[in-house]
Formats: sequence, structure tokens, C-alpha cells
Amino acid sequence: MDIQLKRGLLDVCVLAAIKNEDSYGYQIIKDLKPYVELSESTLYPILRRLETAQLLTVWSAEHNGRLRKYYRITPAGLARIEEFKEEWGEIVSIYTFIVRED
Repeated sequence: MDIQLKRGLLDVCVLAAIKNEDSYGYQIIKDLKPYVELSESTLYPILRRLETAQLLTVWSAEHNGRLRKYYRITPAGLARIEEFKEEWGEIVSIYTFIVRED
């Protein structure tokens, strides 16, 4: 799969995983597992990129004596999910064109 396309899809997947409640890295990986295989080495750069783009915010809290980073979606992150939903029709059209029978 084209790396840019996959990157965009994974970004939206991560945003969707935290859309309804704040979450942390390991939980995000578990939540996405039925849909997409995502490793920690892939997830954390995505989270940093989304934070830099102000699509999510990060806060820390102690959990079992350790500091855990939690991620919260921003209004801009929610808007990005909505944009993706609108773009999806175009992606499906392109796919349909590519796989059509000659």
C-alpha cells in the first residue's frame, strides 16, 4: 500500500480510537487490533504527529506507581474524522474503478 495513503488511514484510525474517551498507547493498540495491526513503534510517531498537528492533546497521570500518557482528541481531530468520512466516497470510487472488470 502507498505509504502516504496508509499513513493517512492510520492517523484517522488512531483519532477514531480516542474519539469517545481518552486513552493511552497500549489501549489504543488493543482497540485497533481487530481492524488493523499496529505496533508501538508505529503508534508513537503517529501520536506525536497528531499532537504536533493539534489533532489531539496529551496529559499524564499516575497509574500503578508509573506515569502514563493519555491522549484526548481535539475539536480539530474530530473535524479530521468528519473530513475523512466525506473523502471516503471518493476513495471507494477510485477503488471501484481500479477493480472493475474489463
